Amino acid sequence: MPPAPKAPRRPEAAPDPSLSWSAPMSPGGGHGALRPVVTFARPEGYRDTPWILGRRGRTAAAAVCAVLGLGLIGGALTGSWLVGGSGDDADRSAYVTAGGLWHNVPVDQLFPPTVDGQGAGPGGADRAWTRIAVAPDGGCADAFDPLLLRVLAPVGCERLLRATYTDATQSYVTTVGLLFTTADAPAMRSLDARVTKEGLAKRADLMPRPYAAKGTVAAAFGDKQRAAWTISVLTDAPVVVYAVSGWADGRAVDTPQPAPAATASGATTAPAQAGLGNEAQGLADRIERGLRKTVVTPPSEQPSEQSS
Repeated sequence: MPPAPKAPRRPEAAPDPSLSWSAPMSPGGGHGALRPVVTFARPEGYRDTPWILGRRGRTAAAAVCAVLGLGLIGGALTGSWLVGGSGDDADRSAYVTAGGLWHNVPVDQLFPPTVDGQGAGPGGADRAWTRIAVAPDGGCADAFDPLLLRVLAPVGCERLLRATYTDATQSYVTTVGLLFTTADAPAMRSLDARVTKEGLAKRADLMPRPYAAKGTVAAAFGDKQRAAWTISVLTDAPVVVYAVSGWADGRAVDTPQPAPAATASGATTAPAQAGLGNEAQGLADRIERGLRKTVVTPPSEQPSEQSS
């Protein structure tokens, strides 16, 4: 008896992409409860994966992706390390360069004969200052009151440079100073943090002293004539920048005021009304800017001697 004819074989249905995340782990089985391992490749079930790549192709593709991924991560980390190292070296170089400016650049570059103060006056008015005297470079003992000298002691005193300026009307005089310290960057940051936290730059008993040059309009600019001041501890250079201002006619000041308070809106003290806070702050800011610019583009000419 001839065998019964076999039932026609039903065509195999293509995998359903909607079921690919619940496909069985075992090859060739029906849909089960186990989920496949998730990789960076596309989920099994997409038409271009099983037939074009095959199992070996998919394995190779996954391996290539892993290698590329590790390479990109490693490259990114290496690049980050190189950038960080380069930046740190540049910062250290700039710090060292700044520390040597007191004997490597001309006095006219640190303290220009004239300083333009556009927008530096009260209400954004322009200012212009003319240098009338440069103090001989030296130590810090005579430039600061004993209490301020004690505050600055932790960073040392490599060299102190000072110059005194007057405004265009010769009504005011301002001494600006650059204290080059012997400290490293952490010590400068520590001093800056202390000055900020304890408000030392606002204390009248910690004002720097002016440089009163004989034979100039600043001849009578003494301790009792100090009206406004500012002190800035730089953390990216071993330098403390300060300025102190007063009237050129030698009048005494009963209540001096720190520059930030004297330049605040609504300030009514005599130094504030006269704009002496602006004199100190504006001149100190521009001398500091010049210092930073000199670090970036050192001069080529030989330094000149500093004299009064």
